[in-house]
Amino acid sequence: MVRFMIQIFAVVLAAFFALNLANAADEGTSPIPKSSVNALLAPPIASPASGNPDAKVTVVEFFDYQCPICRGIAPDLKRLVENDHNVRIVHKDLPVFGDVSKYAAYCSYAAARMGKYQAAHDALIGSHVRLESKEAVRKVLADAGFDVQALDADIAQHEREYASVIARNEHEAKSVGVHGTPGVIVGDRLVQGSIDYDRLERLAKR
Repeated sequence: MVRFMIQIFAVVLAAFFALNLANAADEGTSPIPKSSVNALLAPPIASPASGNPDAKVTVVEFFDYQCPICRGIAPDLKRLVENDHNVRIVHKDLPVFGDVSKYAAYCSYAAARMGKYQAAHDALIGSHVRLESKEAVRKVLADAGFDVQALDADIAQHEREYASVIARNEHEAKSVGVHGTPGVIVGDRLVQGSIDYDRLERLAKR
């Protein structure tokens, strides 16, 4: 009888801690309807997902290459997909910092067309210099091994298409309540602003 009671207590205690972890993960988040999440992931998506394309959990990040908070959380997002193969990240450019940010996004789309999106994204989001001009963007990408003239030629050819991607991202951000960058959706929960690795991991596993 005593052993049975101990087993019951252990089950209740485990459930209690699981509930507390779930509540901690959910605190400060906003729920996103499943239909809205599905719309965010509907094709076409201009940039390939980071991580396992068949992952069960999708993180959608609305970001700007000039956003310091976006730059700050980038290593944790990369670490998440490296450590958890059930997670992928879909990057959605939201150039709230203006034309240079939009140009950086266009460059990443041109790189994606060349099969080199991740290299361009990592170079831009991880840059140690401020991307205050198109020339700064070009230098970062050139230093990462890109032919910037080829990128610009691609943009000139596909600018209307890339502009429509940004317009779609802006509409989607507004529809799910993202008002700035970063806006991170893990599964069906929205976090606005900074988020650390531990919380990303808890949300991905909830």
